Amino acid sequence: MSKTNVYLASKPRYEILDGLRGVAALIVVAFHLFETYSPGPVYQILNHGYLAVDFFFVLSGFVIGYAYDDRWDRMSIGDFFKRRLVRLHPLLIMGTLIGAALFYFGDAPAFQLIMQTPWWKMLIVMVMGCLMLPTPPSMDIRGWSEINSLNGASWSLMWEYIANILYAFIIRRFSQWVLILFVALSALLTIDLCLNLDVFGLLAPRSYAEYTVIGGFGLSPDQLYIGITRLLYPFFMGLLLSRIGKFITVKGGFWWCSLLIAAILVIPHVGGEANKWMDGVYNAVCILLLFPLIVTMGAGSRVTDKRSMKVCKFLGDISYPLYITHYPWIYVHMKWAAEHQDAPLGTHICVAVGIFFLVIAIAYAALKLYDEPVREWLKVHVLMKQKESK
Repeated sequence: MSKTNVYLASKPRYEILDGLRGVAALIVVAFHLFETYSPGPVYQILNHGYLAVDFFFVLSGFVIGYAYDDRWDRMSIGDFFKRRLVRLHPLLIMGTLIGAALFYFGDAPAFQLIMQTPWWKMLIVMVMGCLMLPTPPSMDIRGWSEINSLNGASWSLMWEYIANILYAFIIRRFSQWVLILFVALSALLTIDLCLNLDVFGLLAPRSYAEYTVIGGFGLSPDQLYIGITRLLYPFFMGLLLSRIGKFITVKGGFWWCSLLIAAILVIPHVGGEANKWMDGVYNAVCILLLFPLIVTMGAGSRVTDKRSMKVCKFLGDISYPLYITHYPWIYVHMKWAAEHQDAPLGTHICVAVGIFFLVIAIAYAALKLYDEPVREWLKVHVLMKQKESK
């Protein structure tokens, strides 16, 4: 049996969407590096980098619909989850292990609990992170009440897993009109969060992130509400776009879409301290309208020259490993910056740029030396064996 025909043959990829995921991942890394020096969201350089997560969810929903909607007559729910775990989980484990290896090197002033954490407790959190078990507040070992204290970025992957569960058990069965209604209702949650309406009384005071969608990385009621709100509309709007199948063709689509997503994520805060609500409107417009539009353009356009194809492939290949392995190095960067506040500006720039390229190199190495070999082994020994047993 050919290894290229493992259980369900892979469909042709949307190269531009892969490339856009990589563009957004690069901006996320830069956003987090700048965040080290930011006194708050209003003043953050690359101000809206956090919206990349919401863009990722639109892409993920689109890809899930495209890849699996027409395969349920040949695939069980268990088959679906095995394929998703093979795709996502190896790098989740790698990101958590990197976070564990660097944990005690990141004892910045903002992380008061690190040096109070015994090694055995850190190892328990590591195992929980590798199993995608969110850590409760009692197991917080950093002080930020993150879902995974060793790798903060994995919070969005937990919500992606939840989206896959919702899709497999419930939402894949929705007709197109029911899905449209579901997405419309989810849009109301997005508006509630972005405009700080707090209709359900679930949002705790959060002056640092008022009128933004920042959050979703903890287990408190407000963080859970933010997380599910950030997930539902983008992910299932992406699914809806894949089902509608009406796309926009743009010449040079990858470059125009990349420019749009970069501009959206780096534009300065809208409205300033006095009119934060204006930035809430901006958040809502990006999530509800602009991100679906960009995905529609990316899906409808094609890459025709070899250079663009190579760029899209490289960015697509490193996008997930970069996102899921970079954040432990951000913790270390925070410590370095706190201990060297008086260092020349050029030194800070060199360190940040060095970390930027370091995490890209680590992501590529993790992809080639670990993720691809592990996934190939799992395909042959889990997915292929599963098909043969049937």
